[in-house]
Amino acid sequence: MPRLYVCKVCGKRFRQRWCLNDHRNVHTGIKEYSCTQCEKRFFSQQSLNVHMNIHIGQYKCTECGRCYQSRQALVVHRRIHSGEKPFECTVCSKRFKTSAELVVHSRIHSGEKPYKCHVCEKVFSQSGNLHVHMRVHTGDKRDKPYKCSLCNKSFSESSHVATHNRHVHSNRKPHECPYCGKMFKVNSHLKCHVRIHTGAKPYSCTHCSERFVTLQQRKQHLLKSHDEGTWVMCNICHKKFMYSSYLKSHLQRHNSNKPYACSACPMRFCTARELRVHQLVHTGYRQFCCGFCGKDFKHKKSVMGHFKKCPDKLGFLSE
Repeated sequence: MPRLYVCKVCGKRFRQRWCLNDHRNVHTGIKEYSCTQCEKRFFSQQSLNVHMNIHIGQYKCTECGRCYQSRQALVVHRRIHSGEKPFECTVCSKRFKTSAELVVHSRIHSGEKPYKCHVCEKVFSQSGNLHVHMRVHTGDKRDKPYKCSLCNKSFSESSHVATHNRHVHSNRKPHECPYCGKMFKVNSHLKCHVRIHTGAKPYSCTHCSERFVTLQQRKQHLLKSHDEGTWVMCNICHKKFMYSSYLKSHLQRHNSNKPYACSACPMRFCTARELRVHQLVHTGYRQFCCGFCGKDFKHKKSVMGHFKKCPDKLGFLSE
């Protein structure tokens, strides 16, 4: 029987020592292999070899110049430029460029989580999420060399900086709701909002017949009704939260740390979101609108409560 080399962090096994050495870079965050053509960096020689195909492959994209080893790989790549998405989800009708993307997406509806942490047995729907989670146990922190020039927040990839700037610092909202005209920065936010008007609930519980508008609602249901998942708890008051980001905001209240100040009054807030909601008091702007009766609201929570008992909606459904 050949000798196997085992990773002490995640237990993965390798037939060659150099494979184990390259694999360790995933946990340490070290990308020691760099591309001589575009200077992109990788954890392993194998990943670099795969990447080099975009520079030396015999099938070249006429749009962006990337190269591929097979004609089929080029066909899949061209869908980025054409916008073609031939694979459709049978539950929510969302479309994808590849069957692999559809398989990963379908786990949202099925609740399947095939990747398990060998330390705490927490499960994940994607392998990348498991790798990120492992840092909780190993203490490893991946290098984040890319920083936002506006708020100095650090990121592991340059593309993450662009996404962060678009979501946080940009006021551009190119996506418009066809029902009420509300504008959104991100298309996924628009799709979630449209469900307020259509009543669609694409996320189902794996234990009962309940269905939900958002993944967050389903996660809350699974935690509260079926004890599935993991709460994060405040070590001061023992209050439980669904997400670590919620706990982080909550801890600022114990520390009396309120870095966000209103420019119109002396009030201060723990989070930027709380400040934005508060500023509506001064502006009087009502950004939320009922798609059935046209009534305007300042807060999302208000329009959601109204929508459940809107007379025009009830009349429409009874027709």
